[in-house]
Amino acid sequence: MRILAIGDIVGERAVRELGALLAAAAKKYAPDLTVVNGENAAGGRGLTPALAADIFAAGADVITTGNHIFDKSAIFDRLDADPRILRPANYPAERPGVGYCIVPVGGVRVLVGNVSGTVYINDDSLASPFLTAESILRRNASDYDFAVFDLHAEATGEKLAFARYLDSIRELRVAAVWGTHTHIPTSDVRILPGGTGYVTDLGMTGPQNGILGIRSDIIINFTKDHLPGKFEVADGQTALEGVVFDVDPETAKSSLVRRVKL
Repeated sequence: MRILAIGDIVGERAVRELGALLAAAAKKYAPDLTVVNGENAAGGRGLTPALAADIFAAGADVITTGNHIFDKSAIFDRLDADPRILRPANYPAERPGVGYCIVPVGGVRVLVGNVSGTVYINDDSLASPFLTAESILRRNASDYDFAVFDLHAEATGEKLAFARYLDSIRELRVAAVWGTHTHIPTSDVRILPGGTGYVTDLGMTGPQNGILGIRSDIIINFTKDHLPGKFEVADGQTALEGVVFDVDPETAKSSLVRRVKL
């Protein structure tokens, strides 16, 4: 099976152009399952029901998110109603939504999980992503054939440690782990010793001008002079960034991991 994981959508224009980009990706890579991080679709921070619907219409099978998922209260009811829109599972249980879903794909049951890192993330409500993911996998062991995880995290070391931890417990059948959040694609696509496909960060899907998809002047003022400002999405050509994982469902191992940029 082929899993296409797409990096953080930044802004409404990227959502509008996602259909054409995913159609091009489908023609080139023919994925069986497409997972898109919708963390920054709403003007760079959060997600709305309408944008989620547009992302699904563009070709996503599952939407993962991260630390901005609760920025737009309009999404709360949709999180509870649609299990294909995930929020990090290690937020408190009383928050809206769920952190994983099991998707049937051609007779294969794929568990798609979403957790948040805690290193450099200023949120004391987050539980351990390691223990949360392991608990999900053990509770659902008889209900899925292999699992993939989006770890939305700041620290590169935490992302790799998370992937190596799950890779070391082969009975959990984790076939792929990818990182999101930093919007910078990393070159470390690899297959870990146990067979888990891995990349530290998928990158982003958004405008190429600006800084991480946001207007350069706003980010420069914030980082250079510590002046706050409302995020505004940059202009420039939209690029889609992500990774393709080829997975053997019988062994729950990745056989090939490739970068995608369109």
